[in-house]
Amino acid sequence: MYYTHLLTDTDGSFHGVEFLPEDFRDSPNERTMRVNEKYSTLPADEKGIHIINIRAIEDIGYVRTESTLLNSFSQDPDANCKYGLYFRDGKRKVDYILVYHYKKSSFSRTLTRRIHFNDLGPRSLKQDQPLPGKAGQVNMHDSEPHMDYHEDDKRVRREEYENNLMQAGLELERDEDTKIHGLGFVKIHAPWNVLCREAEFMKLKMPTKKVYQIHQPHGLLKKINSVIQKITEPIQPKVAEHKHQTVKRLSYPFSREKQHLFDLSDRDSFFDSKTRSTIVYEILKRTTCTKAKYSMGQGEGRKKETTLLNKRRKCGKYGITSLLANGVYSAAYPLHDGDYEGEHVEHNDRKLLCEEWASYGVFYKYQPIDLVRKYFGEKIGLYFAWLGVYTQMLIPASIVGIIVFLYGCATVDENIPSMEMCDQRNNITMCPLCDRTCSYWKLSSACATSRASHLFDNPATVFFSVFMALWAATFMEHWKRKQMRLNYRWDLTGFEEEEDHPRAEYEAKVLEKSLRKESKNKETEKEKLTWKDRFPAYFTNFVSIIFMIGLTFAIVFGVIIYRISTAAALAISSTPGGRSNVRVTVTATAVIINLVVIIILDEVYGCIARWLTQIEVPKTDKSFEERLIFKAFLLKFVNAYTPIFYVAFFKGRFVGRPGDYVYIFHSFRMEECAPGGCLMELCIQLSIIMLGKQLIQNNLFEIGIPKMKKFIRYLKSKRRRPGDHEEYLKKKQRYEVDYNLEPFAGLTPEYMEMIIQFGFVTLFVASFPLAPLFALLNNIIEIRLDAKKFVTELRRPVAVRAKDIGIWYNILRGVGKLAVIINAFVISFTSDFIPRLVYLYMYSESGTMHGFVNHTLSYFNVSDFQDGTAPNDAMELGYPVQICRYKDYRDPPWSETKYDIAKDFWAVLAARLAFVIVFQNLVMFMSDFVDWIIPDIPKDISQQIHKEKVLMVEVFMKEEQGKLQLLENWGGKEKRKGFTEDNRNFLSLLP
Repeated sequence: MYYTHLLTDTDGSFHGVEFLPEDFRDSPNERTMRVNEKYSTLPADEKGIHIINIRAIEDIGYVRTESTLLNSFSQDPDANCKYGLYFRDGKRKVDYILVYHYKKSSFSRTLTRRIHFNDLGPRSLKQDQPLPGKAGQVNMHDSEPHMDYHEDDKRVRREEYENNLMQAGLELERDEDTKIHGLGFVKIHAPWNVLCREAEFMKLKMPTKKVYQIHQPHGLLKKINSVIQKITEPIQPKVAEHKHQTVKRLSYPFSREKQHLFDLSDRDSFFDSKTRSTIVYEILKRTTCTKAKYSMGQGEGRKKETTLLNKRRKCGKYGITSLLANGVYSAAYPLHDGDYEGEHVEHNDRKLLCEEWASYGVFYKYQPIDLVRKYFGEKIGLYFAWLGVYTQMLIPASIVGIIVFLYGCATVDENIPSMEMCDQRNNITMCPLCDRTCSYWKLSSACATSRASHLFDNPATVFFSVFMALWAATFMEHWKRKQMRLNYRWDLTGFEEEEDHPRAEYEAKVLEKSLRKESKNKETEKEKLTWKDRFPAYFTNFVSIIFMIGLTFAIVFGVIIYRISTAAALAISSTPGGRSNVRVTVTATAVIINLVVIIILDEVYGCIARWLTQIEVPKTDKSFEERLIFKAFLLKFVNAYTPIFYVAFFKGRFVGRPGDYVYIFHSFRMEECAPGGCLMELCIQLSIIMLGKQLIQNNLFEIGIPKMKKFIRYLKSKRRRPGDHEEYLKKKQRYEVDYNLEPFAGLTPEYMEMIIQFGFVTLFVASFPLAPLFALLNNIIEIRLDAKKFVTELRRPVAVRAKDIGIWYNILRGVGKLAVIINAFVISFTSDFIPRLVYLYMYSESGTMHGFVNHTLSYFNVSDFQDGTAPNDAMELGYPVQICRYKDYRDPPWSETKYDIAKDFWAVLAARLAFVIVFQNLVMFMSDFVDWIIPDIPKDISQQIHKEKVLMVEVFMKEEQGKLQLLENWGGKEKRKGFTEDNRNFLSLLP
């Protein structure tokens, strides 16, 4: 049985409600006084407590042992706290939010109606006082048999965890009277002493009072920089953080003993919101929760639960990550600085970012990277800085690519092989492209394909491949230098990442292992997961990845079957137009099918990679992220590039020859390349997949899905009664608004799409010189799209310190090295560049390319067709055909070794292999030379870092000298004082 006590002052003002068990009804004064002293903010001498006993209620569905109401009610309490950015006192800033689900009892709803009836205001039931420790635990297990033990267990864990947070120095405030039904919010504030303590523990570098001059260029360099600044002024963002700085504050790891070194004139802004939330998150991660009040079952189940809880207490590792994973809290996040749109919105960093960064209207401007870092932290700042550098570097690559493409357009009419193919006077009859249904055809019908191939298959593409290899090396070096500048500017020099806290899943696995060992009476100290524990997961990973790669190959093989069968079906079309456009139709539809499959499998592989990483149970978040990145990149790389690799290196290589073709399933003949080579088809494949992925997956999905979710939320809010809807829109607190935003899912998807794009730009650039241009156009949109998503559609991420982009840099380097090898093979084996050179210098009688087409075509006697493979309509061209041609280097039918591989083939193959070796080693050497000649750390930054060290030594030397001088002065005074006393004593002894 429970009694309810209303806490009131002598003037009758209402202060709080407390539920007390029946056992306490005879002596309530002592208990009520103690609780009120702990909860109330009034001084002890001003408290006058009257206790009103309300008749106990039998059926309480959910009893709350700590329910406190506001001590005072203002007419507009939300304005005081800036609608959730501050505590109810309007002074303490909210640094972090914890969200949990709870169930309201029927009694609490009745009491709410009663208090509303007495006009106490719509927010009168908020628990907005700082959360105290638990006062008087009541054994509710016996008195409430119908209690939801799972919910109560979560509540007790929350209470213990929040008490531990307060013991760590944090200040908490609860709000359960929100516009979102069933959600409670715990607001967290870190006071000054806690911020100082944690900043010292975390070794955060903070600006000191010492200001020094940044090295400025002199002479000609100064004038050039001045001109560049004036030219680029219109494209600079209008934010204070982006302005050119001539002075910089000396930074030093914060120390409470050396607070006099730091500029503490404004304590409120000394630790910005990003730093405050980072500090609070560190406390949340290391604060443990080991208690669960109720077991989840009866009998043996309860014994097991008790054992489990005892082990949890031993482990002592049950922080915020575990609580989130177990559903004790549903979300945890820092708040955004305020609203970003509206007429009367107070100026804040979020609004400034929205105007100067997250807007498509400023696409031509530089990014305010320093402001991005100030608001989101170094890790996200580095991502956008890297994306900006990558986009800038695409500008010269795009210009050169356009020049190469225009060169192909300008020289297409001078290309002798294309002219020979288009000349109908040559009267070259080609062998059928398929058995029976296909007939003989004229080489001149492939004129358009040949001319189009020249746009991408010309001598300039070789130069462009070399250029892009050097471009990739230069880009990597440029980014390393930019990264060092940012490290210096953001005071990250000398920063080393410390070992992260273990993940909740890892702790659970260790706990499970220790329980198994304990049941076998084994030692359980310092348990950890070994490779034997993870072997099933490793085996599952290996088998699953092999299966996924095999599935990708199978799908590509299925598309090949589709191409072959569709080409055969279209070949028997009754319309001449259908027969003439067979190759274009088949290629276009097959590429679209590939694109759809790639987009679908990308999403599937992303989920599978995450699941495979989860079953490995990595110890830390960093280890989890690196393993996830490796798996996801491997699967998505294979998925995106397998169709392109097939066209580039396998299509047309294993066809056979007329009369002896290679068949799949004894029915489908392997497809051949066009007379102009496979490079044109490779270009089509690459361009459609690249543009389709960027347009659909990267942009349409990123824009469309958040808009759809936002629209659904809006429709749900419109379903309320009109009055409720207006109330819902008007009075939402900042933490309620942020809760409705999408949670931050990490930077892995953002990096992944850019790395895949980087592969499209570099790996097969010899076949598609316009790839950098399309990547540039996409990235201009992508930067603003990602910025808008981070500022307006995502909860604010926890700021994470980082000095580099991590494993992504190694992946970029690997893709750059692989690009050199692939481009060497594309130029050598896919294009006709090497066969042309061999013909020009070894076989051409006139020293020109005249006769090249005829040289690359072999002869076939139609009487040598296998039975049932000859064309059904041999007279389609209007004359009987005795000899047809096909593209290969083979001996003619009148030779003694008819249809054998000719010597020309071996000469071309030797030249191709030689080109691969020379090209690869030459470009690798040039890339390494660029890497060596460009220093990783800019000279001026190296000088500034050295200058900072010297200045810091000077500061400490002056401080030590001051201390010594003070001690000497104090010692001198003591000496003089002692000398005077001695003289007095001596004089007193004189007669």
